[in-house]
Amino acid sequence: MARYDDEFAEFFAARFDRTRRMAYALCANWSEAEELAQNGFVRLYSHWPRVVHQNPEAYLRTTVIRLFLDGRRRQRKREHLVAEPPDTPLHHDQAYDDRQPLIAAMQQLPPRQRAVLVLRIVQDMSVEQVAEAMRCAPGTVKSQMARGLATLRAAYLNVGGV
Repeated sequence: MARYDDEFAEFFAARFDRTRRMAYALCANWSEAEELAQNGFVRLYSHWPRVVHQNPEAYLRTTVIRLFLDGRRRQRKREHLVAEPPDTPLHHDQAYDDRQPLIAAMQQLPPRQRAVLVLRIVQDMSVEQVAEAMRCAPGTVKSQMARGLATLRAAYLNVGGV
């Protein structure tokens, strides 16, 4: 099992940031994105000996997408009670300011449309790959993509995008 632990540690180190960024594109919250990525890696680790020689990246991506959709589907919001609110980083670069309307518009999309847009555009996956990851038909991916883009365009204009 030590061989698998070393392989998994290498895989984790190489892909955690990318996975967290994908999760952030889905939820627009770095804390939640990190939790989604960590939970995805935990589930991957439990199946690592079986998955390592197949396609662990696809397994991880699918797991993170399903964790995101399951969390939205159940409409559960976790509250973390703390004495003081955590510090949030301030971003002062121009690129961050330019992305805010897009991030706000993405949050107005239904979770499945958002997931399809992230997988198709950000992750550059094919329609068939997205359908497999989301357990739906390719036609569903196409219709969710079309509706998602239309909704995103309207929401982007409403939040002040150019």
